[in-house]
Amino acid sequence: MLFRFSLYGFLKNQLYFEPFLVLVFLQKGLSFFQIGLLIAFRELTINLFEILSGAWADLYGRRRAMIISFTAYIISFVLFGMAQNQVLLYLAMFMFGVGSAFRTGTHKAMIFSWLRSQGRICDKTEVYGKTRSWSKMGSAVAVVLAALFVLTSNRYEAIFYFSIVPYLIGIINFLGYPKDLDRGEGKKLPLLAVFSHLKGAFLGATRQRELRRLLFESMGYEGVFRAAKDYLQPVLQASALGLGAALTLSSSMGQQQQVALLVGPVYFVLFLLSAWASRQAHDLTQRAGGEEEAARWIWRLCLLGYGFLLLFAILNLKGAMIAAFVFLFILQNAWRPILISRFDNHCQEEQGATVLSIESQGKTFSTMFLAPLMGFLVDLTQNFWPVAAMGALAALIFVLKAPSPSQKKCITESDE
Repeated sequence: MLFRFSLYGFLKNQLYFEPFLVLVFLQKGLSFFQIGLLIAFRELTINLFEILSGAWADLYGRRRAMIISFTAYIISFVLFGMAQNQVLLYLAMFMFGVGSAFRTGTHKAMIFSWLRSQGRICDKTEVYGKTRSWSKMGSAVAVVLAALFVLTSNRYEAIFYFSIVPYLIGIINFLGYPKDLDRGEGKKLPLLAVFSHLKGAFLGATRQRELRRLLFESMGYEGVFRAAKDYLQPVLQASALGLGAALTLSSSMGQQQQVALLVGPVYFVLFLLSAWASRQAHDLTQRAGGEEEAARWIWRLCLLGYGFLLLFAILNLKGAMIAAFVFLFILQNAWRPILISRFDNHCQEEQGATVLSIESQGKTFSTMFLAPLMGFLVDLTQNFWPVAAMGALAALIFVLKAPSPSQKKCITESDE
């Protein structure tokens, strides 16, 4: 099963358009504010479907939810490739949001259920970190292929269609998952049961102090990062075109090809380092003395990273900005396995997918608010420093309000 879990992550991240998505939107004439609105619409779609999809997955079947997710993604890829106006772009974002809503939290809950069945629940940070690292390895492979596609065609549209193939393979992979990971086992329960399950999980997540704080942490960390991370793309574009002009590449290569020459290597290194960071999350937890302490370390480093990004943006040091973005990507990939494990420490197994969907909804709500605001401020200032300033502010708040160190001990069956 570890192979299948890792294969899922590898295939899921074969999004060949991901390193170029903002550049695609800019090429279509959208401003950063309009791009922010498009991202906010995607996050709104996720919010509308996410918690209900998590409850549906817990009650009716998690494998079924994952197949629905990948099918919606495939439809979105087709629409992105066809899009010549904002109407189709919004429709594509809607289907992408539906795909994300049915996926987020569901697969993690399946991993944790399998670990419990194997008596290995205390390995959850290590196992999730390793499977997540395969996701980043998938991204590293995908960016190399994407760069080759763009270099050979000097066009962005085809990379959306190429993404369909690994997602079809992903659906076949889900069909090989054990049926007992479905949890719901296909029971035809009344719709009222879904809302009752949802209500119980939501009240549990908001009334329990530890879960409530984790929800706010996710909104502050993940929400800001998701809104900020893709600004690396226009920084890379500006650097690539400047370097291309200096090397007189513009006479022999198209603009997209020049950008691909820099985007490909940078994202390849970024994803390899991200994979390494996910694998190191377990070691970081042990070195720090527990998951809560490791999270405190990462918040401080996050503040440092955004602080340097702010300084470099003000000074217009694009090379240094790229390095700061890469550092923030590495931190996020160490942070995520630790955060998910902390959530699992405080929620009941049968509500796992729902609680993690609530967590994801919180961060998408934060991104939905921040993405247009960041875009507006970047358009207004013609600089990327507002992106760094908002990240630094969020990190500062959680560094100052960090709780007293505490760690919940993981109890194995042999300890009981």
